[in-house]
Amino acid sequence: MAVDWADVYRRTYTDLVRFLHRLVWDADRAQDLAQEAFARALGQTPDNPRAWLFRVASNLAHDDARSAIRRKKHLVLIKGETETQQAVPDPQDLLEQQERVEAVRRSLARLSDRDRETILLWNAGLNYHDIAAATGLSASAVGTTLARARRRLVEAYDALEKHHVAR
Repeated sequence: MAVDWADVYRRTYTDLVRFLHRLVWDADRAQDLAQEAFARALGQTPDNPRAWLFRVASNLAHDDARSAIRRKKHLVLIKGETETQQAVPDPQDLLEQQERVEAVRRSLARLSDRDRETILLWNAGLNYHDIAAATGLSASAVGTTLARARRRLVEAYDALEKHHVAR
Protein backbone atom coordinates (compact mmCIF):
# COMPACT_ATOMS: atom_id res chain seq x y z
CA MET A 1 0.00 0.00 0.00
CA ALA A 2 1.42 3.39 -1.00
CA VAL A 3 2.16 5.94 1.69
CA ASP A 4 0.67 9.44 1.40
CA TRP A 5 3.93 11.24 2.15
CA ALA A 6 2.32 14.66 1.79
CA ASP A 7 -0.04 13.83 4.64
CA VAL A 8 2.79 12.32 6.71
CA TYR A 9 4.82 15.50 6.08
CA ARG A 10 1.99 17.76 7.29
CA ARG A 11 1.45 15.69 10.44
CA THR A 12 5.10 14.96 11.28
CA TYR A 13 7.43 17.71 10.07
CA THR A 14 7.20 20.01 13.12
CA ASP A 15 7.71 17.14 15.59
CA LEU A 16 10.60 15.77 13.53
CA VAL A 17 12.39 19.14 13.44
CA ARG A 18 11.87 19.58 17.20
CA PHE A 19 13.34 16.11 17.81
CA LEU A 20 16.33 16.78 15.53
CA HIS A 21 16.94 20.18 17.10
CA ARG A 22 17.41 18.48 20.46
CA LEU A 23 19.93 16.13 18.88
CA VAL A 24 22.02 18.68 16.96
CA TRP A 25 21.18 21.94 18.85
CA ASP A 26 21.10 23.89 15.58
CA ALA A 27 17.68 24.90 14.21
CA ASP A 28 18.85 25.27 10.60
CA ARG A 29 20.66 21.93 10.65
CA ALA A 30 17.61 20.26 12.19
CA GLN A 31 15.45 21.51 9.31
CA ASP A 32 18.02 20.31 6.76
CA LEU A 33 18.13 16.85 8.33
CA ALA A 34 14.32 16.67 8.41
CA GLN A 35 14.19 17.51 4.72
CA GLU A 36 16.83 14.85 4.01
CA ALA A 37 14.79 12.27 5.93
CA PHE A 38 11.71 13.08 3.85
CA ALA A 39 13.74 12.99 0.65
CA ARG A 40 14.89 9.47 1.56
CA ALA A 41 11.30 8.51 2.29
CA LEU A 42 10.08 9.06 -1.25
CA GLY A 43 9.46 5.73 -2.89
CA GLN A 44 9.54 3.86 0.43
CA THR A 45 6.54 2.07 1.91
CA PRO A 46 7.29 1.38 5.58
CA ASP A 47 4.61 -0.11 7.83
CA ASN A 48 4.87 2.82 10.23
CA PRO A 49 5.98 5.91 8.25
CA ARG A 50 6.23 8.22 11.30
CA ALA A 51 8.47 5.88 13.29
CA TRP A 52 10.49 5.08 10.16
CA LEU A 53 11.11 8.82 9.57
CA PHE A 54 12.26 9.34 13.15
CA ARG A 55 14.65 6.38 12.84
CA VAL A 56 16.07 7.72 9.54
CA ALA A 57 16.35 11.24 11.01
CA SER A 58 18.10 9.91 14.11
CA ASN A 59 20.58 8.01 11.96
CA LEU A 60 21.18 11.11 9.83
CA ALA A 61 21.83 13.19 12.95
CA HIS A 62 24.26 10.62 14.34
CA ASP A 63 26.07 10.40 10.98
CA ASP A 64 26.22 14.17 10.82
CA ALA A 65 27.74 14.37 14.31
CA ARG A 66 30.35 11.74 13.48
CA SER A 67 31.28 13.63 10.32
CA ALA A 68 31.64 16.86 12.26
CA ILE A 69 33.93 15.17 14.77
CA ARG A 70 36.08 13.73 12.00
CA ARG A 71 36.39 17.18 10.46
CA LYS A 72 37.12 18.56 13.94
CA LYS A 73 34.35 21.08 13.67
CA HIS A 74 32.17 21.99 16.59
CA LEU A 75 28.42 21.83 16.31
CA VAL A 76 26.51 24.93 17.24
CA LEU A 77 24.90 23.89 20.52
CA ILE A 78 22.26 26.49 21.04
CA LYS A 79 21.03 29.32 18.87
CA GLY A 80 19.27 32.05 20.68
CA GLU A 81 15.71 32.33 19.58
CA THR A 82 14.56 35.91 19.64
CA GLU A 83 10.95 36.70 20.17
CA THR A 84 9.54 40.11 19.59
CA GLN A 85 8.44 41.50 22.91
CA GLN A 86 6.98 44.83 23.87
CA ALA A 87 9.03 45.20 27.05
CA VAL A 88 12.74 44.65 27.44
CA PRO A 89 13.25 41.31 29.21
CA ASP A 90 14.96 41.31 32.56
CA PRO A 91 18.65 40.39 32.02
CA GLN A 92 18.65 38.30 35.21
CA ASP A 93 15.67 36.26 33.94
CA LEU A 94 17.38 35.75 30.59
CA LEU A 95 20.57 34.60 32.27
CA GLU A 96 18.70 32.15 34.49
CA GLN A 97 16.80 30.77 31.50
CA GLN A 98 20.02 30.32 29.52
CA GLU A 99 21.61 28.55 32.48
CA ARG A 100 18.63 26.18 32.77
CA VAL A 101 18.73 25.40 29.05
CA GLU A 102 22.47 24.75 29.24
CA ALA A 103 22.01 22.54 32.30
CA VAL A 104 19.36 20.48 30.52
CA ARG A 105 21.58 20.19 27.44
CA ARG A 106 24.51 19.01 29.56
CA SER A 107 22.25 16.62 31.47
CA LEU A 108 20.99 15.12 28.21
CA ALA A 109 24.57 14.78 26.99
CA ARG A 110 25.38 12.66 30.08
CA LEU A 111 22.74 10.07 29.14
CA SER A 112 23.40 7.05 26.96
CA ASP A 113 22.38 7.38 23.32
CA ARG A 114 19.41 5.04 23.89
CA ASP A 115 18.16 6.97 26.95
CA ARG A 116 18.56 10.35 25.24
CA GLU A 117 16.85 9.15 22.07
CA THR A 118 13.96 7.56 23.96
CA ILE A 119 13.30 10.77 25.94
CA LEU A 120 13.55 12.96 22.84
CA LEU A 121 11.23 10.71 20.83
CA TRP A 122 8.67 10.76 23.67
CA ASN A 123 9.03 14.54 23.89
CA ALA A 124 8.48 14.77 20.13
CA GLY A 125 5.07 13.17 20.63
CA LEU A 126 5.68 9.57 19.60
CA ASN A 127 3.76 6.83 21.36
CA TYR A 128 5.36 3.68 22.80
CA HIS A 129 4.73 1.68 19.62
CA ASP A 130 6.39 4.33 17.43
CA ILE A 131 9.30 4.71 19.86
CA ALA A 132 9.80 0.94 19.77
CA ALA A 133 9.83 0.97 15.97
CA ALA A 134 12.26 3.89 15.86
CA THR A 135 14.70 2.54 18.48
CA GLY A 136 14.54 -1.20 17.99
CA LEU A 137 13.26 -1.72 21.54
CA SER A 138 10.30 -3.98 22.15
CA ALA A 139 7.09 -2.07 22.81
CA SER A 140 6.98 -3.54 26.32
CA ALA A 141 10.51 -2.27 27.06
CA VAL A 142 9.81 1.33 26.06
CA GLY A 143 8.00 2.24 29.28
CA THR A 144 10.76 0.83 31.47
CA THR A 145 13.49 2.44 29.36
CA LEU A 146 11.66 5.77 29.42
CA ALA A 147 11.16 5.68 33.20
CA ARG A 148 14.82 4.85 33.80
CA ALA A 149 15.96 7.48 31.30
CA ARG A 150 13.85 10.13 33.04
CA ARG A 151 15.28 9.14 36.42
CA ARG A 152 18.83 9.32 35.03
CA LEU A 153 18.09 12.72 33.48
CA VAL A 154 16.83 14.08 36.80
CA GLU A 155 19.89 12.64 38.59
CA ALA A 156 22.25 14.19 36.02
CA TYR A 157 20.48 17.54 36.31
CA ASP A 158 20.54 17.43 40.12
CA ALA A 159 24.26 16.57 40.08
CA LEU A 160 24.97 19.55 37.82
CA GLU A 161 22.89 21.83 40.05
CA LYS A 162 24.74 20.66 43.19
CA HIS A 163 28.06 21.22 41.44
CA HIS A 164 26.93 24.67 40.31
CA VAL A 165 25.77 25.67 43.81
CA ALA A 166 29.01 24.35 45.33
CA ARG A 167 31.09 26.68 43.17
